[in-house]
Amino acid sequence: MPETAMLVLRDLLLLRYGDLKRRLTRRLGCSELAGDALQDTWLRLESREPVENLRDPGAYLMRTAINAAYDQQRNQTRLVSASEIEAVLEDEPDSAPGPVETVAARAELQALIAAMERLPERRRQILVMVRWEHLPQREVAERLGVSLRTVEQELKKAHDYCASRLGRSSARQAEGE
Repeated sequence: MPETAMLVLRDLLLLRYGDLKRRLTRRLGCSELAGDALQDTWLRLESREPVENLRDPGAYLMRTAINAAYDQQRNQTRLVSASEIEAVLEDEPDSAPGPVETVAARAELQALIAAMERLPERRRQILVMVRWEHLPQREVAERLGVSLRTVEQELKKAHDYCASRLGRSSARQAEGE
């Protein structure tokens, strides 16, 4: 019986090759890979021990072909060598800020902190809650016991003040409002 099962599988592969290739192409997304997988399936059938207790020859062929395709893909992937990594890294410019950019960013941060310290307490609270804690303006209004409109106005005033202290125009001023 086992040898006849192998004959059935070979015959089925030959007779249903087109159908199997279409199904594999849909599953794998590549017609060439499907064809190669079916070729490997034929070779595997020739080199394997006879199959016993084969219930569904079509499903067995599909599974064997899918496994063959996965094996092919796995064999085609390779690790990158150290020299290839170095070559890529040499081509990439260093995106880390240099000393000049670091000093400028620190100075700007200190200026922002100083500007925020000069804000009235409620305005500073609103700015921190909305921009640093990422709370919705409605929730800030509820927590502080003020209207949503007050939060919006105080937030705009805080933005405008900090922007002017940092030598920038606020977004609304830049838009012409």
